[in-house]
Amino acid sequence: MNSLEQLVIDNAYTRALPGDPERANFTRQVTGACYSFVQPTAVKAPALLACADEVAELLGISKESCKSVKFTELFSGNRLLPAMVPYASCYGGHQFGHWAGQLGDGRAINIGEVINAKGERWSLQLKGAGLTPYSRNADGLAVLRSSLREFLCSEAMFHLGVPTTRALSLITTGEGVLRDILYNGNAGYEPGAVLCRVAPSFTRFGNFQLFAARGEIELLQKLLDYTILTDFPGIGAPAPAVYLAWFEEVCRRTAELMVHWMRVGFVHGVMNTDNMSVLGLTIDYGPYGWLEGYDPEWTPNITDSEMRRYRFGNQPQIAGWNLARLAEALIPLTGSVEQLQQAMQVYSTTYENGWFSMMGDKLGLSKITREDEPLIRELLGILPLVETDMTIFFRKLADIETGHDPELRSDEQLIAPLLDAYYDLGALDESYRTRFASWMRNYITRLCRQGSGDAERRQKMHAVNPKYVLRNYLAQQAIDRAESGDSSMIHELLNLLRRPYEEQPENEHFAARRPEWARNRAGCSMLSCSS
Repeated sequence: MNSLEQLVIDNAYTRALPGDPERANFTRQVTGACYSFVQPTAVKAPALLACADEVAELLGISKESCKSVKFTELFSGNRLLPAMVPYASCYGGHQFGHWAGQLGDGRAINIGEVINAKGERWSLQLKGAGLTPYSRNADGLAVLRSSLREFLCSEAMFHLGVPTTRALSLITTGEGVLRDILYNGNAGYEPGAVLCRVAPSFTRFGNFQLFAARGEIELLQKLLDYTILTDFPGIGAPAPAVYLAWFEEVCRRTAELMVHWMRVGFVHGVMNTDNMSVLGLTIDYGPYGWLEGYDPEWTPNITDSEMRRYRFGNQPQIAGWNLARLAEALIPLTGSVEQLQQAMQVYSTTYENGWFSMMGDKLGLSKITREDEPLIRELLGILPLVETDMTIFFRKLADIETGHDPELRSDEQLIAPLLDAYYDLGALDESYRTRFASWMRNYITRLCRQGSGDAERRQKMHAVNPKYVLRNYLAQQAIDRAESGDSSMIHELLNLLRRPYEEQPENEHFAARRPEWARNRAGCSMLSCSS
C-alpha cells in the first residue's frame, strides 16, 4: 500500500453504537449516545514537524505519502478521506478522586478506523483538532509544547516495551493558542499543533462510568458488548459471566501496565478514571514525568503538588481504586458485587507477583523467591535517602563485578561503580555509605549464589533497565528548539528512543543526570494540565 487513498477505512464504532442526533457543534450535555458527530476545525498553515515511520508502516502508509501535502492536510484536520466519519466520544470520570460527570473528547476527534494488511484495527484520533460538544469552557485546541511531549513519549514508551497508544504525526497549525501554562495569570500565545494518536481503541473506564451513573443501562450494555466483540474477541459471546471475565482481563492488563511504569520510573501525573484505557494502555500524556532522583513521593503535576495523589509510589494503589470505580459501573450488568470484588483480586495478585518478578529482573536475580524480599525492600529504603538517579543507578548496577569476596572490599570500593547516579556526592555521609555498602555485600553474595556469570547477568539486566528515557529536560530542549523553528532535536530524540536499551556511545550525553539548570524550570520539573 503506497497512498492514503488506499487506506481501508472502517467505521465500526459509529455503525454499531448510538450517536447524538444533534449535528450542531456546541457545548452541551449529551445523553443516550456514545458519541457526537463533529468535523475537525481547519487550520491556517499546517506544517509537518515529524512522522513516526513505524506507525505509518503499521497503518500501511508509505514514507513517500508521509511527506505529501495530502498527508499534512489529512492529519491536521483540514481534509478527510471520503469514507471517514469523524466523531468525539462521550464519557465521564473521577478526577482527583471526585466524580466529575460528563467529560468526553473535548479536544480529540476520531477520524476513522484503519484496517491494515494484517486485518488489525487501528483508530486514528486527532488531538487539538478543535471544538467538540465536550469542550466545556475550553477551545478544543492543543499547543506544540504538550503535543511534542506526547508524540515523543508515546513512541519512547512503545520501544521501552510499555503498553501505550502510539503517535503517527505532529503537525503545527500556523496559529497561536492562548494558554496560562502555570495557571498564575500570565497567559500568552503559543504555537498550535495537532497530534495524530493511534490505538486499537480509545475506550476508557469513564465511558462505562457515565452511562452507569446516568442509569442508561441499555447503552452501557451495548458499549460493553461492542467492546468485548471488537477488542476482546477471545473472551466469548457477551453474557454476565463473560462480563466478569472481561473485567478480570482489564484488571490483569492494568496491573501489568503498572508494573511497567514502576519498572522504568514513569509517572503519569493525571490518573483520573477518564485517563485509564480498558485495553491496559498508557493513554493521555499530560503532565507526565520521569523520575530523575528516585522519590516515591514525586509527582510531575503542579495541580497535584499538595495532595500528591498521583505520585510515583501511589500509582499502583490509584489504579486499583480506579478499577473499583469501573467495577461499580458494571454492577447493573453482572448483578453480583461479590463476584466483582473477587475479580478485583486478579489486579492485586497480578500486580504483586509482577512487581516482585520485575524487581528481581532489575536486580539480575535468577530464581527469585520471597527470601529475596528483604534485599529488595532495603534497597528501596536506601534509594530515596540521597538524590539518586533511578535510570543511571540500575544501569550501573549491572556493571558491578562479583568475582571478589564482598567482605574484603571497602565501603568506598563498593559504592564507586554507582557514583555517576548521585546528584550530590557530598550527601553521601558515613551513615549512608555504611548502610549502602552493607546492602551491596548482601546483594553480591546473593548474586554469587545463583551461579550465573557477570556477562550473562549484565545482559539480562540491560534488557529491562533502559539506558535512555525521555528525560524531562530533554523534552523541554526539543520544545524550545521547535518553538524557534528548529525541529531537528525531535528527530534526534525519536531515533535515540527507538533503542533505549542499547549503549549508543555516540549518544552518551543523553544518558546524563538532569543538569542543575533544569531542577526547577517549568517543563523540566513539574508541569500543569495546560495543553
